[in-house]
Amino acid sequence: MIRNFPSAIAFLILAAPPGVPAQMFHNPERVAARTFPIMAWGGSPSDPVQLNLMKEAGLNAAGFCRVEDVPRVEQAGLTCFVSDKRVNGYDWANLPPEAELRRNVSEVVKATGSSPAVLGYYLRDEPHASLMPAMGRVSKLLREMAPDKWPYVNLFPYRVSKDRMGTPDYETYARMLVDTIGQPFLSYDNYSLVGGEMLEYFYNNLELVRRISQDAKTPFWNCILANAHFNYMEPSDATFHLQVYATLAYGGRGIQYFTYYSPHNGNYRLGAVDQFGNRTATWDALRRINLQIHALAPTMLKLRSTGVYHYPDVPEYGKPLSASRLVRHVSMLMRYVKPPIQGRFLIGEFEDGQGRPYFLIVNKDLANSFQFAVELKEPGRKLIRICNYSGAEEPFGREMDWLAPGAGILFRVE
Repeated sequence: MIRNFPSAIAFLILAAPPGVPAQMFHNPERVAARTFPIMAWGGSPSDPVQLNLMKEAGLNAAGFCRVEDVPRVEQAGLTCFVSDKRVNGYDWANLPPEAELRRNVSEVVKATGSSPAVLGYYLRDEPHASLMPAMGRVSKLLREMAPDKWPYVNLFPYRVSKDRMGTPDYETYARMLVDTIGQPFLSYDNYSLVGGEMLEYFYNNLELVRRISQDAKTPFWNCILANAHFNYMEPSDATFHLQVYATLAYGGRGIQYFTYYSPHNGNYRLGAVDQFGNRTATWDALRRINLQIHALAPTMLKLRSTGVYHYPDVPEYGKPLSASRLVRHVSMLMRYVKPPIQGRFLIGEFEDGQGRPYFLIVNKDLANSFQFAVELKEPGRKLIRICNYSGAEEPFGREMDWLAPGAGILFRVE
């Protein structure tokens, strides 16, 4: 037992291997919501204590707030999308006259549009395509009256039926968000954590959205699973790691959590805050992954996605590692512990503004850690690791060649 805590800390610092920084903890600068949103999907709280708890958890967007709560959100240093029936409370198949729409939208914008806490205005979740033209009318008014604010609509996952989407294919459906509603980002959800595995649906949706995003020159946000319900897995460091790092590997520019608060129906459980208003173990896991996003975002935002590859198994819409421009092979090592199974990896490749190559390697296994070795296609090039905790570049060595379940590491190739 360590009885003298300060002395023990001093010993650990003095005994640290060469190259380990003296400071033991990192506090990355927080990325702004307009740059990279980290959002709780759902209603924003009114309670300042809960809002401050959201900020402490590393969120920069509190979700969908009421008009009267905007000052509280601003005071907490957070942002939100205003949800008000004068903006979204319509029968979208039968909108009121233009004059009434204009009056309603004007009232909401007048009350909230000057606040830096307001990212924009919530319109609808998972709409049928037939409703989007009406949302486009409201969005046009919003953009006219508050040009610096965004409309918010979130899309279905790709695997829903064509009848439910209302279009012959997912690309047509997703493009309507940009072309019909004028939303400057794509937002969608896909929950595929079942039975200890991430189903291929998750990666297929990322593939589709990435292609649409690049074609439309529009960034995408992923709404990921942050509670347990139905037969979905309970949240853990591994489930957050895989959902976030896979999204980053595909070039995602925003993370939303469904949900931060545990809903009061069905078998919903283990959101970051439970039905009694108390933090759960999920809250700590959420904060850990959010701080990693804050650390890596400044670098990720400078990069352009050039390709995404899987090894050894490849999802239906994915590409094999053999198509990579940078990486020839990823192998499992057997130092200390023999891998219990063959490792599975995802590699997202990037370039910065100077044309320098980067790649983000992700462990797709939710149960096992792996030690890995990367063979590049150009021998002799050097790997520089971007630290997940500080965001700083550092040499790649020592025990850095291990990936926890679901985790990822970003490298620059020198």
